[in-house]
Amino acid sequence: QVQLVESGGGLVQAGGSLRLSCAASVRTASYAMGWFRQAPGKEREFVAFISWSGGYTVYADSVKGRFTISRDNAKNTVYLQMNSLKPEDTAVYYCAADLGPARVLAGTSDYWGQGTQVTVSS
Repeated sequence: QVQLVESGGGLVQAGGSLRLSCAASVRTASYAMGWFRQAPGKEREFVAFISWSGGYTVYADSVKGRFTISRDNAKNTVYLQMNSLKPEDTAVYYCAADLGPARVLAGTSDYWGQGTQVTVSS
């Protein structure tokens, strides 16, 4: 069983930055990982993906150029650096992990964190 714990959320003004972390309870070197978000009244949506090695990343168009996903397998942690934040980025952000990359990209990962709230004020 993989447990994921997100941290780093908070309240920030538009244009500001936050860095989210997702710490795993197991060695993450074999797992593809990703970030998703869910705003009030909306469906959960894909934000970013990173392959097990960190050599391949994918971003949603809405965050491309502003967000950066990275990982440190020695620390079993994945990060999401969020810059130039906008009010529309306000959501609960979730970390996901799976041995199958396609499942992470599809939002059907076996393992999810509990989420961390990000609020961007205008």
